[in-house]
Amino acid sequence: MCGFAGFVGEVDVPDGPEPLLQSMAQAIAHRGPDGRGTFSAPGIGLAHVRLSIVGLGDSHQPMASEDGEFVIAFNGEIFNYVELREDLIARGCRFRTGGDTEVLLQLYAHYGDDCLSRLNGDFAFAIWDRRRGRMLLARDRMGVRPLFYTEKRGVIYFASEVKALLAVPGIEAELDPFSLDQIFTLWAPIAPRTAFKNISELEPGTCLILENGSARTSSYWRLDYPDLADLRPDRDEGEAEEELRALLLDATRLRMRADVPVGSYLSGGLDSSLIAALAAPMAPDGLNTFSVTFESAEHDESAFQRQVAESLGTHQRSVACRPEDIANSFPEVIRFTERPVLRTAPAPLFQLSGLVRQSGMKVVLTGEGADEVFAGYDIFREARVRRFCARQPGSRIRPHLFRKLYPYLPGLKQQSTDYLAAFFSANKDALDDPLFSHRPRFRSTAAAKIFYSDDLRSTLQGYDAAEDLASRLPSEFARWHPLHQAQYLEARFLLPGYILSSQGDRMAMAHGVEGRFPFLDHRLVEFANRLHPDAKLKGLSEKDILRRVAKNLLPETVVRRPKQPYRAPDSGSFFSPEPDYVANLLSPQAIAAGGVFAPGAVARLHQKCRTTTVSGFRDNAAFVGILSTQLWLQSFASPQAIEPARPDHLHQPLTTM
Repeated sequence: MCGFAGFVGEVDVPDGPEPLLQSMAQAIAHRGPDGRGTFSAPGIGLAHVRLSIVGLGDSHQPMASEDGEFVIAFNGEIFNYVELREDLIARGCRFRTGGDTEVLLQLYAHYGDDCLSRLNGDFAFAIWDRRRGRMLLARDRMGVRPLFYTEKRGVIYFASEVKALLAVPGIEAELDPFSLDQIFTLWAPIAPRTAFKNISELEPGTCLILENGSARTSSYWRLDYPDLADLRPDRDEGEAEEELRALLLDATRLRMRADVPVGSYLSGGLDSSLIAALAAPMAPDGLNTFSVTFESAEHDESAFQRQVAESLGTHQRSVACRPEDIANSFPEVIRFTERPVLRTAPAPLFQLSGLVRQSGMKVVLTGEGADEVFAGYDIFREARVRRFCARQPGSRIRPHLFRKLYPYLPGLKQQSTDYLAAFFSANKDALDDPLFSHRPRFRSTAAAKIFYSDDLRSTLQGYDAAEDLASRLPSEFARWHPLHQAQYLEARFLLPGYILSSQGDRMAMAHGVEGRFPFLDHRLVEFANRLHPDAKLKGLSEKDILRRVAKNLLPETVVRRPKQPYRAPDSGSFFSPEPDYVANLLSPQAIAAGGVFAPGAVARLHQKCRTTTVSGFRDNAAFVGILSTQLWLQSFASPQAIEPARPDHLHQPLTTM
């Protein structure tokens, strides 16, 4: 796991490309504290910072092939590199190193772009093909590892994080208002759009080919589901369980490959607990597990964490996340997310990865992806209830089911059946909406837009982020089962756009820690996508097949435990006590200088959050979204316009393609 940056084109810099490459590498040094290297030739440059995990002593990058025809800069892991290496040796290839980087390089030399279909891994890479004068950029199937690019004066620049692009003279940061509106509706930008105007993100399962002065993208893999008309009940349940168990075991085995110890996150829920249970027997010195705890009972899962750790015999460590810890770390969190966010959830994970690094480790397994792949989120159950209610829109009984879905939201229990039916849009007219499953979430999130400034409203006039999303759905989407449609929306957009970025790669790599995701092994994803929906969501019981696989591996209380979404205290975190930067960034002067929000409306929200306990989603999302946007502006776009809270976090200005 590492970070890289580079360019294709003739750069006009007085001292040549080396100082520029060094500056780009320095901007992402946190991703690779174990080493650094650069490579340049006429019209191209590569920089790399290394987090050494495989091939500790002999896999330095950028790495050139033995004949000098190919050069690679690579971020991530190829988990099946041992098998690929053996195949290449059988075909006459010789290796100078023992890691996965040279395997990837030789695989490309042997198969060209077709090498991508042979990879099982989480990766982003750049390969320079000198023979063809061609740079290939590629990103893994599910979007675990990031890759950004932009154009300036005819030169294409690319990097693992936008910060490296900002090190290029002339590239300046400007907030993309449409991306912000997507965040304030969908929780994340729709790739390739990013928070930065003119800077793009390579989409998951996609490669970017730079050749003969042109750039083109090509998809090599995508999420797919069977047509509704072709769905048949799955074969014997036991067979499906056995196949899933074998896939999950092998996915975990591959992700335990490393020349350093591998630990595991442990939330106390089913997903991370199951991964820990599979990994524990593979850890020669015992599995190290890491958890975050909270003071508030509604967020804390420490009792389940202890129960699982004791059951598996792991070496358990925890970090206590207090509200003031969230507030104090939030400016740095936003510097690493590189985008505004609507929840504080990344902050505790930032602390958690810090604990991993302080413990002397730099690789952890996580349970991320199980909810998207096996239908674990409440939104899937909610959509099923909404469809159920829509068949009898006049029913006074069916809306009560919504209260059962969200027992951890006490305010919902007090609402009338008419309110519940209206809020969750349980009516026949909505059933043909391609975004049916997500409309209540999008509508609830978008309510925070009441704080937009008049200028921003004018800029966005006529734009609808949800309809933009709907326009990007594949043609076959309409032929899928409703559950598969909902899963696609989560796995294709929110998972890479928020979960794997703001809560995943960015928070872990801020401390030089690599997260690995067995549930996102593409073989397992493809298997799960072929399953009949009832194998995943049986009635209103989520992840049914996964619970059956976990039955003999975990305590029954964990196997049967209802899904508890990972959440952290939001607006209340910033007032015990209130840090100076919050008051500074939310002052009428700072809000007016930012130009994004209405000073009067923000002042009223600020006062409300300061003096009362805010429990509603809209106000919490709005507060965090506004504050994180102000922090983003401070850190990247216009530090001169807003009084800085942490001068050491200010960065050079930014732009792209």
